[in-house]
Amino acid sequence: MNEGPRIVCHMITSVDGRLHPSRFTASPDGTVKDWNKVAETCRDLYPNDGWIVGRATMEEMAKGEPHPPERFEAPPRPHHFARRSGPIAVAFDRTGRVHFRSAEIGGDHAVVVLGSAVADAHLAELQADGVSYIVSDTQEIDLGAALAVLRREMDVRTLMLEGGAEINGAFLAAGLVSEFSVVVAPALDADLDVQGIVAHPDGLKGQTQLSLIDAKPLDHGAVHLRYKVLPG
Repeated sequence: MNEGPRIVCHMITSVDGRLHPSRFTASPDGTVKDWNKVAETCRDLYPNDGWIVGRATMEEMAKGEPHPPERFEAPPRPHHFARRSGPIAVAFDRTGRVHFRSAEIGGDHAVVVLGSAVADAHLAELQADGVSYIVSDTQEIDLGAALAVLRREMDVRTLMLEGGAEINGAFLAAGLVSEFSVVVAPALDADLDVQGIVAHPDGLKGQTQLSLIDAKPLDHGAVHLRYKVLPG
């Protein structure tokens, strides 16, 4: 049983299922400069306490360089919360590769979930930056356990999963996603080397099912599809 917050996976994709809107063909009316802004119009359906991305996406947003303190006491484990209120930006970073310039990402408080082997120096860096963190009991992060900590310690009730393909696939495979919300742009990418919006090394056949909740046309020829996520 999931003791954590409700997770809604919300993504924008091309008709051929690709991940990066910057690569999409132009909108039919020629007016859309950023398909992400079209997807943002659907987020109002989901009052939430923050959002989740994977390591690579958060690295692009955080834009920091390694800067561990020269001297520090052993930082607290298994978690440290610099703040316990307000919207949060959650990154799953197993080995501690994300570095921050600020404790906020787009105005939301940064929270990092890490594997058990993360170095104390990295935790000390996060603590000094005002970033909250959760250290998993194992090196491979237990997603459900981390969510339960967020629910218990920060009263987080709903999070938007807006990650890359791998973290989306991991959450779906773990049975932690309640709803899959997809904005399909009238666009194509077609590059065989570009990931789709979901990926998992074992595939998801037999692990999950999607039941249609609603399909709604949007401006510029896009469509918003909402699915309830069921066990396989």
